[in-house]
Amino acid sequence: MKAAMAMVRGAAKGGFRIDSEDHSWNKKTLFPYSFSLFQVTVQPSRRHRLITVCASSDGAKGSGTTARGRRLVRIHEDKRKREYERLHNYPAWAKVLENACKDDAELRALLGDSIGNPELMRKRVEQRVRQKGRDFRKSKTGSLLAFKVSFRDFNPLDSYIWFEFFGSPSDRDVDLFGSVIQSWYVMGRLGAFNSTNLQLANSSMEYNPLYDVDKGFKVMPSSFHEISDIEFQDNWGRVWVDLGTADYFAVDVLLNCLTVLSSEYIGIQQIVFGGQRIGDWEEGMTNAEYGYKYFKI
Repeated sequence: MKAAMAMVRGAAKGGFRIDSEDHSWNKKTLFPYSFSLFQVTVQPSRRHRLITVCASSDGAKGSGTTARGRRLVRIHEDKRKREYERLHNYPAWAKVLENACKDDAELRALLGDSIGNPELMRKRVEQRVRQKGRDFRKSKTGSLLAFKVSFRDFNPLDSYIWFEFFGSPSDRDVDLFGSVIQSWYVMGRLGAFNSTNLQLANSSMEYNPLYDVDKGFKVMPSSFHEISDIEFQDNWGRVWVDLGTADYFAVDVLLNCLTVLSSEYIGIQQIVFGGQRIGDWEEGMTNAEYGYKYFKI
């Protein structure tokens, strides 16, 4: 039996035609379907041959998964990678900071809930450096923790004010802290802390307020009387004050100043108004070899 495929070509209008010739079978068949891939298989027989056409439609065979399933797989894979990196690629500097937090309350307060997240830890430290300026390697710096304030039978005419620092202040710290207390005293001596003459405290600057000079002149004077030199023993300092006729407004002003001073320059742990002996203070100990320092007012 002789068989020959004469022509297989694509026909117009989305179909193709298979033309075949045979001694016993001569047909022309039109397949009106659009295929992008087809295969023609010729199987001979006794009287005619069998032509089988196999085709697949446009597009690749599906993978058997849905878009949601593939998305979930990617999410689980990303989670697995992050967990692996946390366990095996955790930065060494982050481990050092975590270990240091165990013994450093200030650092622990700085990092807070960022421990375990190196990126957030890095941002917290960078923010701290920006707040402290470029010279972040200086030996003394402020504290992120707010100091405690307490009163122990405080007599504004005859009492000590005690200051506990995070560490023994350096000579530079003594000069800076002493200058703040000295400025506070000078302002009080000149009658700055007089709450009976606060004409602009509750006024709006939007409409050019007026200041009554005569009223300010006639107000009863309010001024400090006396203050002692500032003494330091190790991480404690104290100053004796007689606020005279000055109002307690002076105490608010002092605390406002010391809040910024503690945050930016010299860390203060607590301030106690009143009391005769606080902490490890030793009366009469004025030897510099044992940590005694003073600032002359």
